[in-house]
Amino acid sequence: MSKPNNLSLENRYFNREISWLAFNTRVMEEATNTGYPLLERLRFLSISANNLDEFYMVRVAGLRTQVIAGVGAPSLDGQSPDEQLRKIRKQTKKLINEQQDQWKILRKELFDEGIKVKQTDELTQKELKSLKNIYDAEIMPLLTPLAIDPAHPFPFIPNLGFGLVLSLGRKKKRESRKALLIAPAHVPRFIHIDHSRKQQTNSYVLLEDALEYFAKDLFPGFEIKECGQFRITRDSDIAVDEEAEDLVRHFEFLLKKRRRGRVIRLSMKAGISEGLKSFLIESFEAWDEEILETNGQLGLGDLGQLISGQRKELTFDPYEARFPERIREHDGDCFAAIAQKDILVHHPYEEFDVVVQFLQQAALDPNVVAIKQTLYRTSEDSPIVKALIEAAERGKNVTALVELKARFDEETNLRWARDLEMAGASVVYGFIDYKTHAKVSLVVRREAGKLRTYTHLGTGNYHAENAKVYTDLALFTAKPSFGRDTGLLFNYVTSYAKPKKLEKLNIAPINLRETLEKRIDEEIAHAKDGKPAAIWAKMNALVDPLIIDKLYEASQAGVEIDLVVRGICCLRPGVSGLSENIRVKSIVGRFLEHSRIACFGNGAALPNKYAHIYFSSADWMPRNLNRRVETLVPAVDPTVRRQIQDQIMTANLLDNTNSWDLNADGKYVRREIAEGETPFSAHSYFMENPSLSGRGKSLKLSFPDELMKVQERDRPERKIEQKIEQNSDADG
Repeated sequence: MSKPNNLSLENRYFNREISWLAFNTRVMEEATNTGYPLLERLRFLSISANNLDEFYMVRVAGLRTQVIAGVGAPSLDGQSPDEQLRKIRKQTKKLINEQQDQWKILRKELFDEGIKVKQTDELTQKELKSLKNIYDAEIMPLLTPLAIDPAHPFPFIPNLGFGLVLSLGRKKKRESRKALLIAPAHVPRFIHIDHSRKQQTNSYVLLEDALEYFAKDLFPGFEIKECGQFRITRDSDIAVDEEAEDLVRHFEFLLKKRRRGRVIRLSMKAGISEGLKSFLIESFEAWDEEILETNGQLGLGDLGQLISGQRKELTFDPYEARFPERIREHDGDCFAAIAQKDILVHHPYEEFDVVVQFLQQAALDPNVVAIKQTLYRTSEDSPIVKALIEAAERGKNVTALVELKARFDEETNLRWARDLEMAGASVVYGFIDYKTHAKVSLVVRREAGKLRTYTHLGTGNYHAENAKVYTDLALFTAKPSFGRDTGLLFNYVTSYAKPKKLEKLNIAPINLRETLEKRIDEEIAHAKDGKPAAIWAKMNALVDPLIIDKLYEASQAGVEIDLVVRGICCLRPGVSGLSENIRVKSIVGRFLEHSRIACFGNGAALPNKYAHIYFSSADWMPRNLNRRVETLVPAVDPTVRRQIQDQIMTANLLDNTNSWDLNADGKYVRREIAEGETPFSAHSYFMENPSLSGRGKSLKLSFPDELMKVQERDRPERKIEQKIEQNSDADG
C-alpha cells in the first residue's frame, strides 16, 4: 500500500510531551484500581504527582527556555514550543484535577481503615494537645517567620519548597505588611499526632495546616488578616558547557546554579486572596509562568510518606525474589556457573543480590586482576560501589566509568567518584557530549595461566532499590567475543578509541541505529518476498522519527508489528495506508516496565528459533541512538533466547490485566477481558514461574490455553507455542 505522504506531521506523529502526560495519567488511574490494596493505590497517586513535578522541572522548563530565547524550532509533530506549552497547560490542569479528586476518594477510604488525615478543625482536644506538644518540641524551633519589607527582602525558597504567605496588621494601627512562613526541611509532611494499637488507628495533620493553626503565635502584636498556602517548582535542567576544562568543578557549579533555577510553576491553594496571589507572582517573577490554584492538597507526591509503618494487609503481599538456582548448584560460585553457561537474570523476579555477589566475589577473588564498571544511577548506600572500593583497596585494577550527567543523581555520583578515587580506582567521567547510559561490568580473571573475561550486560541501572520494582534483564556470560567487545566499549569511552570491528555487541552512537534499521529492512524484504515477517519490541519510549518512519514502511510492506511501549509513543498505530499492521500497548502495574527487547522474525512468524533477538539499554529515541553510549545485546544461548522470546515477550503480549491499547486517535484504552477469557497478568506470571536460564533443571511452563487461542485468533498468521520447554542438557 502506498505511503500517505499527504498526512501532516501532526497526523503522522504524536507529540512527545502530550504522550508522556498520557502515560502519567495511566499511572494515576492505577490509583482507581480497586483490585490493588489501598496503600498501593495511594502509592500510584504519589508517583504520578512526583512524575509531574519532574516533568515541569525538566521538560516544561526546557520549552519555557526556548520561548524566552525566541527559539521556534518545532517538535516532531510540527508544534512550536509556545503551542506545546498551551496544550500542556490544558492537559496538566485536567490531570491535576483528577489527582485531587482521587485523593479525596482515597482520603475517605484511608479514614475508614484508621489512617486519618485530619484538618485542624476536625481534631479532638486530646489530638490538639498532642499536635501542640509536637509543634513546640520538633517544629517551632526550626521556623523563621519572615516579615517582608525593604530591610527584610524576599528570601530564596528552594525547589519544591512550600509554606504560608500572610498579610499582617497591627492591632489599633492602620499598618499592613506581608510575611512568609516557610515549611522547614527534613520535617515529615504528615505529623503523626495519635496512634491507637487497640483500635488500629493513626491520625495525622499536614505540616502546612499546623503552621497555619499556630501562625498567630509567631507574630505577636499582629493579627493575621489573610493567609494562603503555596508551593514552587524550579527549573532543574542542566546545560553542560562542552568547553569546560574541569568537568567535576563545572558540575559542582551547575548543581549550585540549579538550586536557584527560575520558578516555572507557582501552585497555590484555592481561596488565596488576589492581593497575596499578586504578591507571590511579583516576588517570584512568575508573571509568564504556570500559575496553578488547586482546591486540595499541594504536593501530592508526599503522600508516599503515609505508607510506611501501616498495616501490612493494606499493601501488596511481600515478594521474595528468587536467586538463580544455577549459581546455587555451583555452591554460590558465580564464575563457575557463568563459565558453564550464559545466565539471563530477570529483575525484580530474580534477586539483584546476584549482581552484588558477582562483584563482591570478584573483589575478594585473588585470581581476579581487573574490574571495569559503568555507573549511571546507583543507590545512596550502594553495595556495588562498596565492592569496587574493596577491590581497589586490595590492589586490583578497577576502572569506574561514572556518568556525571545522570539527571538528579549528579551529586551522588560525584560523591561515589571521590570515594572510588581515594580507594585507588581509576575514575573516568565519559564523554562531555555523550552520556554513558550502557549498563556494563567486565571482570578479568586469571585461569590456568590465561586471562578470561566475565561480562555482565543489562538494561537496568546498578541500583539495588530500583531493582526491586523495575523489570530489567541482565546477561552474565563468559563468552570471549562478548568480553572482547565490552573491553572495546570501555576503551572507546576512556580513550576515544572508536572500535573498528565488533563481534557481538552493537553500540550507540556507532552502529546500534544501523543494526535496528537493518533488521527492520530485512523484515520488509521478507514480507515483499511473500514470507512471514514480524517484529516484537518492548521499550520505555518510542520517539525517533527515522525509526518510526521505518516501522511505517514495514507496516505498509505487510510486516506484523507488536510494540509494548510503557511511556512515550510518538508512533500513530492503526492508520490505514500508514500503520494498519502496527499494534501498540502499554503495561502499567505493580512493577515498572524498564527492559528493552527487540525480536525480528527472520523469515518466520514469531516466536521461532531462527529469530534475531536482542535486549538493550537504549530506548528508541534520538538521544539514545545519537547522543548516548548504549548497548544492543544479541541473545545467543538457546535457553536465553527462549526465555526472552517465548517467555518474557509472549507473556507481555498476552497480558490483559495491566495493559492499555493505544488507538489511532492517541487515546489509551484499558484492555478489557473478553467473556470467558482468563485474566492474565505478566507480573503475576513472572512472580509465580521461575525463569528458564537461571534454572539448572528441566522445566516446562505453560500459558492458559484460552489466552493462546485468543492470541492465535487475533493474529491468524502466527503460530504461538502453547508450551515452553527447556532442557539444560540439550542446550549445553
